[in-house]
Amino acid sequence: MLAASRKDLLLTRLRADGRIVAKDLAAELGVSEDSIRRDLRELDAAGLAVRVYGGAVPASPAVVDYGARQSVATDSKRRVARFAASLIEPGSTVIIDGGTTALATVQALDRALACTIITHSPTVAAALLEHAADVIIIGGRLFKHSAVASGAAAVEAARGLRADRFLLGVTGIHDEAGLTTGDPDEAAMKRALAAQAAETFVLGSAEKIGAVSRFAVLPLENVTGVVVDPDATPAGLAALEKRGVPLLRAT
Repeated sequence: MLAASRKDLLLTRLRADGRIVAKDLAAELGVSEDSIRRDLRELDAAGLAVRVYGGAVPASPAVVDYGARQSVATDSKRRVARFAASLIEPGSTVIIDGGTTALATVQALDRALACTIITHSPTVAAALLEHAADVIIIGGRLFKHSAVASGAAAVEAARGLRADRFLLGVTGIHDEAGLTTGDPDEAAMKRALAAQAAETFVLGSAEKIGAVSRFAVLPLENVTGVVVDPDATPAGLAALEKRGVPLLRAT
């Protein structure tokens, strides 16, 4: 089998199974483990897979820049966003992360709902200008890739806040790798926000289920639940359920 054909097969297996074990696939195809590892290195370098010990897992398509993410899994994001908006109760204080699913969540929110929303996303804050909600903006260095404030100043500001719930956005939700994102400072900011909330719910649109990014945010055991789209990859959802992750299915 030519290297290009092997890579196509690897990507197909990643989408279907959520993981590749280099040793097993090498035996199945009758090639060396070194050949499979070389293919995986090249897929990793191209942003199509993430290498892990013994093989690889799917790379998240949600790590592209903010503008490009607005056209990824839009229907799935809307379904997840509508459900997530229902988790914001009258009189509550809720931290809302940045990102396109978070923006869709506030767009789905009842404009008359009286609550307090804390966010480090200027786009989320701007979307709430005509809402009854009080809005608290966390400042810091603007991370343009995701249109959020991050860095030491933002983390320090977050420590002075308390909330009932945190609606967390990530780029990867995987049964083994947990919750991941593509930037270390952004991952640290998300952990800081989660530490200030009594409950954390993850916004799990379809493209994130079973995918992995470079930097760990939280283990799955640290969140209250994951809002998922029933149209996500069945294998990915089943793996999360097997881990005992509470899945809240959007409709």
